[in-house]
Amino acid sequence: MNRQSKADRSLTGIIRSRRTIHNFKEEPVPEFEKIIKALDLARWAPNHHLTEPWHFYLPGKETVNRICYLKAEITREAKNERAAEIKLKRWQQIPGWLILTCANSPDPVREREDYAACCCVAQNLLLLLWAEGIGAKWTTGEVTKEDRFYDLVHIDRQKETVVGLFWYGFAAEIPATKRKPVAVTVTVLP
Repeated sequence: MNRQSKADRSLTGIIRSRRTIHNFKEEPVPEFEKIIKALDLARWAPNHHLTEPWHFYLPGKETVNRICYLKAEITREAKNERAAEIKLKRWQQIPGWLILTCANSPDPVREREDYAACCCVAQNLLLLLWAEGIGAKWTTGEVTKEDRFYDLVHIDRQKETVVGLFWYGFAAEIPATKRKPVAVTVTVLP
């Protein structure tokens, strides 16, 4: 399972223990093969008519740096120089990056089904990484909606939509969380 807790390696244990990781150790994830293996397995998600609408992008250091500077620029425009510097430093410390996109469709029903399939891929990915001791954060922040971001990562907005930017690495801390009781979220119908 993960490096932080060896308690329960079952699927149930992985699902219950997985958390969104906001703070990563600075050490890079050395086993790139684990990332590729997770991506390979994640794509076995359910998808209507086997459309397989997802695509993964693994940005290198140069692209990551350009994304970091774009985020700093967006922060500077919205807030101030100090906030931009803090954001730039934080983003530059994130050890691993990947982007998930969904193929666009002119059919609104298919587009919704395909987006749902990409969300299933994302969940698979998060669980598979966690099982390998790699924490992750799935973000859909404003940077991923910017035309400048699409240009930086060479994604044709007419053909694909960014589902999320994923950061991964070894967790510096694992946040505690809780869920509502299942009785609150389930309605049994006659």
